[in-house]
Amino acid sequence: MPSNQSPAEKRYPKPIIGLVGGIGAGKSTVAGELEKLGCAVIDSDKLAAAALQEPVIQAQLRQWWGEEICPANGSINRQALAAKVFANPGGYRELERLNGLIHPRVAQMRREKMLQVEHNPLVVGVVWDSPLLVESGLQNECDAIIFVKASEEMRRKRVFQTRGWDDREIRRREKFQAPLDKKMEIADYIVDNDGDWASSGTQTCRVLSQILAEFGRIPPSEE
Repeated sequence: MPSNQSPAEKRYPKPIIGLVGGIGAGKSTVAGELEKLGCAVIDSDKLAAAALQEPVIQAQLRQWWGEEICPANGSINRQALAAKVFANPGGYRELERLNGLIHPRVAQMRREKMLQVEHNPLVVGVVWDSPLLVESGLQNECDAIIFVKASEEMRRKRVFQTRGWDDREIRRREKFQAPLDKKMEIADYIVDNDGDWASSGTQTCRVLSQILAEFGRIPPSEE
């Protein structure tokens, strides 16, 4: 049971599984495997991207940071926005302000999506794929935490290939996240994603089976 929930409170009828790990560890890959196994995945990055398209939020961004960040045509300049919150010397304050605007809307959309699958018999669990799961305190609402493990060399290689970030950009973004040792410390399970996808997929299936068994549900087949 989530640590911040008393026995008298209503428990969500499916296990809530949080994913943590470093940038480039492959959390989305593990989330995809869990989705194949019957979990509903709620991707906070996708929810945040949707929130950034809402007129009220765009209007606030224009008021704060001008047309460079959010032109009148409504197309967010994500590169300029990232530079504002990650590269700016006052980045912590700017990121906090952005999160204060976006996160309440993301939380609302997350609740709506959970309501949609709450009683769906085909959904065995709900996965929260959020880059700031620990930083935002969401780990306290999870029934299980999976740490996706990968070496620093592998993570940096993947991030360069998929996002084009160099080591400097990765370090700049990592300073806004909780340390890896803290994320590993709170984890209930570990999936080693340093090798091939087949290996991590097998591990993911086994971990989900354990979570469902502890939750009193029938585990998926590994075949």
